[in-house]
Amino acid sequence: VFCDIDRETLGLDPRRVEEAVTEKTSAILALHAFGVPCDVRALEQIAKKHNLKLIFDAAHAFGTELDGTPIGDFGDMSMFSFHATKLFHTAEGGALVCRDESLISELRLLQNFGIQSEDRVVLSGLNGKMNEIQAALGLCVLEVLEEEQRKRESVAALYLSKLADIPGVFCVRPGPSVKPSLQYFPVRIGSGARRSRNEVFNLMNTANILARRYFHPLCSRADCYAGMASAAPENLPVASLAAQEVLCLPFHGGLSEQDIDCVCSMFRD
Repeated sequence: VFCDIDRETLGLDPRRVEEAVTEKTSAILALHAFGVPCDVRALEQIAKKHNLKLIFDAAHAFGTELDGTPIGDFGDMSMFSFHATKLFHTAEGGALVCRDESLISELRLLQNFGIQSEDRVVLSGLNGKMNEIQAALGLCVLEVLEEEQRKRESVAALYLSKLADIPGVFCVRPGPSVKPSLQYFPVRIGSGARRSRNEVFNLMNTANILARRYFHPLCSRADCYAGMASAAPENLPVASLAAQEVLCLPFHGGLSEQDIDCVCSMFRD
């Protein structure tokens, strides 16, 4: 069941979540889009009211904090991605965070073929173990993580200052109570801009500036979901608009001010 998002955070809209709950609902799955926390407290209240599990997709949110609390401390479970595109990564893989010890035990079985001991298999599992090479890479990345975060803070500040007065261009940023993950720098190119997001994207590609239309297209438009009533664009007007407006700019610690000027001049032109 798909549900629309909040205009500011791009996370699930709690009001729409409450409307979507039925007697068949078992859980709420919410994404911290671009590392910006969704309304975790409102969603926790809804989950408690309806006796639902609350699961967070925190793929973008490694290191994010809300009012000093790590983002993985909310809900019943959070998933972090360690894919190579993430700030902290192990080339591939991820981590699940939860408080329920019995659930952790079951997850450990699931990630190792359901093998409980040398001669006992207790459930149908898969091979979800991190290998030693990935772990070693992750340890190396941890050593340079803080330095990369400091560099990205400077890059973000430059983007914010240089894009601030361009009509129709809005930077998607978390509020003052959030310690950001610094994984992405998304902007929205709205109706006040002279060109559409897709036009800007194509012009940047022509100039070898590799931005990303993220999320485009919406997963609700995939063939396997498109026939569902809740996947209809009219049920997801905010998400559908965001999919037409959001553009993730190049964002890493190796960007110079000259590089950032080059990107931002594209918007001005």
